[in-house]
Amino acid sequence: MAKAGVSVAARKMTRQIILGGVAIGGGAPVSVQSMTTTKTADVDGTLQQIYALAAAGADIVRCTCNEREAAEGLARIVPRSPVPIVADIHFHVEMALAALDAGVNGLRLNPGNLRKPEEIKLVAKEAKDRGVPIRIGVNAGSLHPELYKRFGGATPEALVESARQELAYFDEVDFHDVKISVKASSVPLMIEAYRLASETFDFPLHLGVTEAGPPPSGLVKATAGIATLLAEGIGDTIRYSLTADPVEEARAGRQLLEALGLRERRGLDLIACPSCGRAEIDVIGVAKRVQEALEERKIPLQVAVMGCVVNGPGEAREADLGIAAGRHKGHLFIKGKIVRVVPESEMVEALVAEADKIIAEGIEARLAAADGAAEAEAEADRRQLLDEKGADANRSEEVVMRIRKHLDEHKQDRGSQDGASG
Repeated sequence: MAKAGVSVAARKMTRQIILGGVAIGGGAPVSVQSMTTTKTADVDGTLQQIYALAAAGADIVRCTCNEREAAEGLARIVPRSPVPIVADIHFHVEMALAALDAGVNGLRLNPGNLRKPEEIKLVAKEAKDRGVPIRIGVNAGSLHPELYKRFGGATPEALVESARQELAYFDEVDFHDVKISVKASSVPLMIEAYRLASETFDFPLHLGVTEAGPPPSGLVKATAGIATLLAEGIGDTIRYSLTADPVEEARAGRQLLEALGLRERRGLDLIACPSCGRAEIDVIGVAKRVQEALEERKIPLQVAVMGCVVNGPGEAREADLGIAAGRHKGHLFIKGKIVRVVPESEMVEALVAEADKIIAEGIEARLAAADGAAEAEAEADRRQLLDEKGADANRSEEVVMRIRKHLDEHKQDRGSQDGASG
């Protein structure tokens, strides 16, 4: 925390929502969000990026859901993600419904793009039934034309009014599990819009300067807007919107919160998969043992504990160090490269010992000291596990089939309505 007498303003107390286990608002720590840049249909590539974002400090990750293949990808991504997943929805109500079918932890709706009241209320009702929060994501660049005309442009008042109108639709179906953003690419406009939103609503606020651009100017703009509001006690979750590797967004967000004393500085950054039917070990138990051992040593590394070798080293490839289980063995990896295979009973001890060596010798030296046969042995174990348990032990294929069925039904209903109206 910040030193006594040099702290930011007391945070405004907002309602609290829970997004996939992460508390937002109501005095909870300010959370860091980012968004994947991969095609969501590319499940393995998207998961690799999600794990990299989690390792860099992201508490929540948003993925686009703009087509059928993206919705199907989410069904396969959500069960394997180490952090809650939010689906980004723009124009198509069926994509919001499909994302809910896929099991996402949250939705982001843009009021300027999804405009039909009956569709907005349908999504809110379905989200309410599933306990899924929604972010009302107002953006100055896509403000509803009527509001733009009424207020004479994208003013703070216009942005807040857009959120208020969306809340009115939600109220009609008794849905209140909401957070709000009123983003703009202009820093002064963004600051004034959030100040007005903070006075108007008691819902948690998600802060960001949209389309901030590439570093270093993008970092400066985003920090200017976000830090100003956080210092005034406004904001419950943040995102840097940079034209860069999203890992830079997550890292910048975490560093900003630490600099303001809003999040504790950390040594060890431990990430672990949420486990699934392929897990060969007690992931929770092993992760706990690793955390206790490495935190005691104050090891400043990003360390991953993965339940199986099928996807683990690839998904957590950005971690400095990790261990994945498979065939009663532990597959030790550094930056995604398998460097050693040890007996399962020695997994934790081997991981801790390797962490000590990395601190003493450096990552490059430890990569150079890798066992040349380790990668081939890990690949053999991976293939055998796939043969025994299948590439998908989360029943996600059943979810994908359900998404396809619902989307096909929705398409048929649309066709019938269009035919009747014609």
